[in-house]
Amino acid sequence: MSVKRSIRKSLDSGIFAMSLATLAFASGASIAQSNSADIERGRYLATAGNCVSCHTTAGGAPFAGGRRFETEYGVIYSTNITPDTTTGIGAWTEQEFAAALRKGVRPNGEHLYPAFPYTAYTKLNDQDVSALYSYIKSLPPANAEAPKNELKFPYNQRWALRFWKMLYFDEGRFEPDPSQSAEWNRGAYLTNGLAHCGECHSPRNFLGGQSTADAMTGGELMDLVPGGFSRKWSAPNLTSAPNGLESWPLEELAAYLKTGRNEFTDTFGPMNEVIMNSTSQLTDADVRAMAVYFKGLPANAGKAPKTPSEAVVAEGSVLYDIHCGICHLPTGLSTEDEEGGATLAGNPVVQAEGPSSLINVILYGPERPNPPLPMRWREMPGFDDKLTDDEVAALATFLRTAWGNKAGPVSAADVAAQR
Repeated sequence: MSVKRSIRKSLDSGIFAMSLATLAFASGASIAQSNSADIERGRYLATAGNCVSCHTTAGGAPFAGGRRFETEYGVIYSTNITPDTTTGIGAWTEQEFAAALRKGVRPNGEHLYPAFPYTAYTKLNDQDVSALYSYIKSLPPANAEAPKNELKFPYNQRWALRFWKMLYFDEGRFEPDPSQSAEWNRGAYLTNGLAHCGECHSPRNFLGGQSTADAMTGGELMDLVPGGFSRKWSAPNLTSAPNGLESWPLEELAAYLKTGRNEFTDTFGPMNEVIMNSTSQLTDADVRAMAVYFKGLPANAGKAPKTPSEAVVAEGSVLYDIHCGICHLPTGLSTEDEEGGATLAGNPVVQAEGPSSLINVILYGPERPNPPLPMRWREMPGFDDKLTDDEVAALATFLRTAWGNKAGPVSAADVAAQR
């Protein structure tokens, strides 16, 4: 071999080796970037699903579970979803994770209680499930065993969930509606899937099955009131019915989801966590898509309300003038004045089929998010020590029928249950 050929061969080998090294480095960087992108996408999806609120206790590690939920069936605790291999889901494969998320089944075959909203998550596509799994696996493991559930019989029998699923669970991915816009379909995917809005905002029967005919017309849930007691809350109608979102323009609905406030109201109660931990952190485009979907829902007022007693309404009107009229005005409308209050006319919470959220606000005042939004209206006090059950019932009944509001009467027994 000539010296010239030998030098050329050495150079070619070096270049080939360098090319392989460069290719390997580029491939590794690409995989790392891909994993990083999946994790970041999964973080965003977990935010859309508001996973942290349900799977985190006050002062506990994020996603380590143990949060207590009181229901009419007993007490249930959220589970640890960090990648801890003994108390969390660190040993789960992606397929097992997907089965829990979309089928409500643990790796050992046990059925999950629908307090975990797999009835909504079943709509998630494969790419989003994979990204969520990547994000969960990237979390710091937390060794934290969730307390045992305290459910009444027969609800403590997990095997019975097999029959519940046959009645009330339809597994399947989200199917876009070709007659609707891409924005509407994105909103439908988010609200019916990850954000699982219908889980609280749809009525349920005594077995916990959702009503599909009256989906998004309002429901009830258990959550805390000031003082740490668990009480009922009524989730309002989200369709475009008069007792729902008819009076809220699309931009105002989007503003509420993004910032916790709009022209009509500020967030309070259970919606604080939904907005502050979830929808406020979504992109403007996704928040608008959710608003577009809600505003496109056909108006459905739900059950026709009963007619209240004229005497009770009259009593409530007097109480309103004494205790509420200065801030909320005789018209029930909000003002820009810092001495004013939220709009009551056309308010979805005031007109919800169940009066529990309205009663809670009257008794305890509207619980603001923490950290709170900047004040724009006078702080509303609670009237639990000023008004009797009969008086609160009369006042609430007046609010639910004044200014064109269309909702049923409130009884003293309804109020007593919320004290």
